Amino acid sequence: MSHAPTVLASELVELDQDHPGFRDPVYRARRNSIAALALAYETGQTVPDVAYTEAEHGVWRTVWEHLAPLHERYACAAYREGARALALDRRRIVELAEINAALAPVTGFAMRPVAGLVTPKVFMDHLADSVFLATQYMRHGSQPPSTPEPDVVHEIVGPGPSPIHEGFVRLSLAFGEASKRSRPESIERLIRLYWYTLEFGVVEEEGALKVCGAGLLSSFGELGRFEREARLVPFSIERVAQTPYDPTSYQYTLFVAPSFDRLVQDLTAWLATQARRPG
Repeated sequence: MSHAPTVLASELVELDQDHPGFRDPVYRARRNSIAALALAYETGQTVPDVAYTEAEHGVWRTVWEHLAPLHERYACAAYREGARALALDRRRIVELAEINAALAPVTGFAMRPVAGLVTPKVFMDHLADSVFLATQYMRHGSQPPSTPEPDVVHEIVGPGPSPIHEGFVRLSLAFGEASKRSRPESIERLIRLYWYTLEFGVVEEEGALKVCGAGLLSSFGELGRFEREARLVPFSIERVAQTPYDPTSYQYTLFVAPSFDRLVQDLTAWLATQARRPG
């Protein structure tokens, strides 16, 4: 899930000073050119291809070399089912248009390009219309384990396979409806629930810890350490809704649901009550 961008008049995308690409003019120019493609996009068009460079494909391959064995160990069954059906190419970056061609006939979900980061509420609102807002740029090559903001690895490796599974579809749509109808004072609770479930959710399967969150599944740096380094807490909707998070670093606390099906069941029921609230 993404956060609001800061945009300078001289460029489309501003990077924080601690971003690994901040002092790399070639990377910054590339980010701007990809952002320009998204800004020119209009709803209903085919998502434009980025035509990734060999260096960017190289980062993609490096990510997959590390992620593949971690997915075998940690990805939940629902995610693995979608991943098998989508069959992502691990040698080259998959364009959003290719993902949409696979998703649309099966689930009706589609990925729509955005130039940079959007607010969590804007992102969740679009889920009600079966739309994932997605960035298309690649993380900086000096830091392949993770990224300080969602990139094409996060968007495709994380939520890409998810809409193929009915549970992920139900939960995504429920978050979207709840976001659209929630009062402003309630939206932060929804954001935290999304963060700790569809971004950094952990569930139990046959006595083992498995991951359903896109943020964890797309970061081999964090996926390889969470079990031994994060504080793992039993999932509780109210407790999660009261727990702040830091999007700029690995997560200190993660919440563990008794199963993926139970997470979907309990959370969609709760979100439905939020979506029915007036105002």
